Amino acid sequence: MTRHFSGNELLSRGDLGVVLGLNQPQYTKKVEEVIADFFGTQSAMLVRGSGTAAIRLALHSVLKPSETLLVHKAPIYPTTEVSINSMGIHTIKVDYNDLENQTLPNNISAILVQYTRQQPEDSYSMENVISFFKANYPNVPIITDDNYAVMKVQKIGVELGATLSCFSTFKLLGPEGIGCIVGNKDCIDVLRKENYSGGSQVQGHESLDVLRGLTYAPIALANQANVVNELVQRLNNKEIPEVSNAYIANAQSKVLLVEFTTPIAQEVLKHTNSLGAAPNPVGAESKYEIVPMFYRVSGTFKAYDPNLLKTTIRINPYRCGADTIIRILKESISKVVK
Repeated sequence: MTRHFSGNELLSRGDLGVVLGLNQPQYTKKVEEVIADFFGTQSAMLVRGSGTAAIRLALHSVLKPSETLLVHKAPIYPTTEVSINSMGIHTIKVDYNDLENQTLPNNISAILVQYTRQQPEDSYSMENVISFFKANYPNVPIITDDNYAVMKVQKIGVELGATLSCFSTFKLLGPEGIGCIVGNKDCIDVLRKENYSGGSQVQGHESLDVLRGLTYAPIALANQANVVNELVQRLNNKEIPEVSNAYIANAQSKVLLVEFTTPIAQEVLKHTNSLGAAPNPVGAESKYEIVPMFYRVSGTFKAYDPNLLKTTIRINPYRCGADTIIRILKESISKVVK
């Protein structure tokens, strides 16, 4: 930040509107330069519509209708699937967990890789998948969905060789509805030309809030990860008898999955809200989410195995400690069992 801004600029709320010669706020341009610098990429672009729009625009920058996108053999994240269908893109699926033994298709126009897990048995390494595709499809652009991974992993998709990486800054303590695309300058320049209107620009104050969120997100996420680790240990030591198993999953963020000895998951969730737990995500790890979230398993996990809805719940601690989560879980279970 200090390489791109003066000190007094960082103590301001930025500028507004389409500045002559830039066609965007000056501060937004500077923030995008900071983000590109941080991730070691050619360019970065802040967009409206969070991670969903970032992925949609990235796909649009490298694909035309009726072209073919290579995807993992797993349920596609629902909002990404909407983007693929609305653009008239064809998909071919291969198993990213076992690429060496797959029959690779010809004539694909782009590749999409989601960083976090789409189904419980996923085990692929992002670095290995990107390296494999770059070796086998050297001229095919690779788009990575880095939602829930940024500021938790050492390197995001573009840092591992992908063409473009996409993520939501709302998930990183940033402002509502702002997504980010980082990577290849030519691809991003295409999107800048198409998103030229004043109403589509991310304003200066929003851009500065993106940087402020990115600054504090790693600390919040590290604390959250420690709580998840503690909960897994305590629950698997049978602190709550009705819990048969607890494990960590990237579903899609790093969360605790709690499996019950009997199919009481949906009944338990009916009581957690009144005990102070958030009943649904806002932005999944956004600045508004402080109390823990007790929720059903993710949409992709549900598509993989509908029975998980009956036996398993997802808990994201957010800014909460393990003792509070144990208390809410015990009290909600007692209401169901009684």
